[in-house]
Amino acid sequence: MTSIPPVTLDDVLDAAARLKGVAHRTPVLRSRTLDALVGAEVHLKCENFQRVGAFKFRGAYNAASRLSPDQLARGIAAYSSGNHAQAVALAARELGTTAVIVMPEDAPESKRAATEAYGAEIVTYDRYTGDRVAIAEALAAERGLALIPPYEHPHVMAGQGTAALELLDETGELGALLTPVGGGGLMAGSATAAKGRYPGIRMIGVEPETGDDTRRSLEAGRRVSIAVPKTIADGQALHTPGELTFSVNRRLVDEIALVSDDEIRDAMRFAFERLKIVVEPSGASALAALLSGRVRGLPGRVGVIVSGGNVDAERFVRLCGA
Repeated sequence: MTSIPPVTLDDVLDAAARLKGVAHRTPVLRSRTLDALVGAEVHLKCENFQRVGAFKFRGAYNAASRLSPDQLARGIAAYSSGNHAQAVALAARELGTTAVIVMPEDAPESKRAATEAYGAEIVTYDRYTGDRVAIAEALAAERGLALIPPYEHPHVMAGQGTAALELLDETGELGALLTPVGGGGLMAGSATAAKGRYPGIRMIGVEPETGDDTRRSLEAGRRVSIAVPKTIADGQALHTPGELTFSVNRRLVDEIALVSDDEIRDAMRFAFERLKIVVEPSGASALAALLSGRVRGLPGRVGVIVSGGNVDAERFVRLCGA
């Protein structure tokens, strides 16, 4: 018997209709300098211009907007290192409800401040010793809140996939699409959309070298856990892929490229100096894979999802300054 995938192209198309007029249709940037450096025509889908500064708003709003009036009246819970936190907080505000977010103590201050500015309550934990899922589930059960996880949810994955859908609507067929991989929701949604439109497209996930849980899991054919990685790419500092996301990605992802923190810094600097955009470390990882030559045999036309730009000025200077 063939198992039913947790997210389909129809789900992504439905999410796109729901997000129309709510989420931004973010720009696709080109750079002749970038094309010359990597030897391909590169199309950058700039989710750093999305609401809350990252792709996460797509999935959070798609999931939250489907809650019943009774669920919305009680409120929403989530757990996140920053971007999903902001996304759920804003989605809750847009839908007239409240949000409680479980965040690691060492989350970037700018992301915490932005989450609070959207009206959310924050509960902190130690990411190296605490179990954020257990903490959030207990909190949601205690308060009767609807829990919207950052990636382990079909509606979240479908919402994230609308970024790739928009990119392909604008560019037409691409030979490859590079996407940052953390918990796997952006990749699962993107791969579903991209391969649903163009089955031959090469889906390339990008992880930090110290956080290669998805690469190891794909090689093993099962989910593999690693120690919580220490990397500047805080949005990708996870120890194991999601169960639902991995069920999609093991079918649709063709390869994983790894990048170092230094390569991510170089990509952030390139984006700032040449493209005139600010990109956070996780958002720069897919671009870093291109610039560092981590992907071999590039096709003639390549897409890259620049997943977010939430980095404050002080941290940006600390990471990218001379």
